[in-house]
Parts: sequence; C-alpha cells; structure tokens
Amino acid sequence: MRMFFLVALGTLAGFSSVARGQTNMQPILEKVKIEHKLDSQVPLELPFRDERGEAVTLGEFFHVKPVILVLAYYRCPMLCNQVLNGVVDGLRGISFDAGKDFQVVVVSFDTREQPALAAAKKATYVEHYGRPDSEHGWHFLTGAQPSIDRLTQAVGFPYLYDSARDQFIHDSGIMILTPEGRVSRYLYGIDYPSRDLRLALVEASARQIASPIDHVMLLCFHYDPASGKYSASVLAIVRIAGVVTIMALGTFLFRAWRRERKLLVASRVAFAPGEE
Repeated sequence: MRMFFLVALGTLAGFSSVARGQTNMQPILEKVKIEHKLDSQVPLELPFRDERGEAVTLGEFFHVKPVILVLAYYRCPMLCNQVLNGVVDGLRGISFDAGKDFQVVVVSFDTREQPALAAAKKATYVEHYGRPDSEHGWHFLTGAQPSIDRLTQAVGFPYLYDSARDQFIHDSGIMILTPEGRVSRYLYGIDYPSRDLRLALVEASARQIASPIDHVMLLCFHYDPASGKYSASVLAIVRIAGVVTIMALGTFLFRAWRRERKLLVASRVAFAPGEE
C-alpha cells in the first residue's frame, strides 16, 4: 500500500528521472522509504516558527503529553493532504482530545513555506477536527534547513526534491513520540484506524492516559513494526477468553451454591419442630 501511493505520486509529479525514460522507480522508492528508528531521541532544542510566526523550539510541545509528529509540506498536491486527512479522521474516532491528552505537531520540510501558509493549514484541520478549544493541541511549524535535516534524520524520514516539477517525493506515515521526545511508534499509509491511534498514544504515554479497556486492548493486540499496525494476538485473546470463561463459570457456580444454600435453610425452617 505504501509503495502504491509513492508510485502514484511519482507518476503524477512526472518525476524528472522518469521523464528521461527511466521506467524502474524502485531505486527512488528505496531512497525515500521511512527508516525504523524506534526509541530514537528527537532534538528538542531545534528552532522553528509556529503558525503565528513566533520563534519556538520543538521541545515546547513535549515533556507532558505524547506527540503525533507529521512531516509534510503544505503545498503538497496529494500525499501530504491525504496523510493529514487520515490523521484527523482517525482522531475523531477516539475520546482523547488534542491539547488535553496529546499534541499534534506538523512540520514542513519545505524551507520556502512561511507561517501564513502554516496558519491556513492549521485553520482547515482544526475546523475538520471539530473539538472545542482544540487549536491549542495542533501546531503547524516551518523552519530552516538545518532544523529540518536534523529532525527528519532523527526519525528516519528521507525525501527527495524534483526541481523540474517543484515537488517532493516521500513516504507516507506518521510518528508517535513519548512526552520526552523519543520515537515510540510508526503508523504507515494514509489511513490511521482510531484503534491504532489510541493504542499508540496509550503506549507512548506509558499508559498514563489509559482506561481499563485500553489495558485489555493492549493485551489483545500487538504492534508490528514492519507494517506499522496493531494486529490481534490470537494467543492473548484465547488466554483472556479462557480467564473470562473461568470467571463466568466460577460466578455461576457460586450463585448456584448460594441459591441452593438459601433453599436448604428455608426448607429446614419450614419443617422445624414446633412451627405448627
């Protein structure tokens, strides 16, 4: 699926190498494939500008809550918008709120983009998200090349620029970071199921925002780094089902025993001497 979107983007962009007759896109795709760097620390001191044009450091969005990091460029004609749409759609399906339970940080890797464009993008996606006061949980940043390079290298997000088409080719995916700024999970593609986003945020927060149901879900599902998705653990589900069955059977037997005991006591009272 990831390769499909990359090929589609390369085709639409009319990548210059393809225009020269190159038919094999695989070398290009390999160059922009997201590299697994789980537990890698992002440099929190990196300077950027937020959507208001104010100077900020990356670390200002960390330390307390997990962070969804999206690397994109705001003029992207297709893939970046699909990634952001997928993030918003997935987040609308969970009870956690941006700004309260987690932060969303979107960083442009196009140095020519300015805060005004970032502000327009933020307004669009905050409106689509539709949660009250959520603007405090969404941050759209722009920055200089040194900051962009250090951040993309830290999380393993390469990209290439096609000067002929004035577009970038890149992989599709997002990163879930811990409050300390370490890479906890990668989620790939443009569709991010609400379940996967919720479990990734719970794990990145060291289960600080977990409900009892989340703890059970984490037992039933395991994260696959290769696919960037959560899949059902059959063995765990069987074990949990067995425990639930035993508990249900124990409850049934206990209630049956209590019922029989009450009937026995009642019968003894009914036939006790001197009652008539």
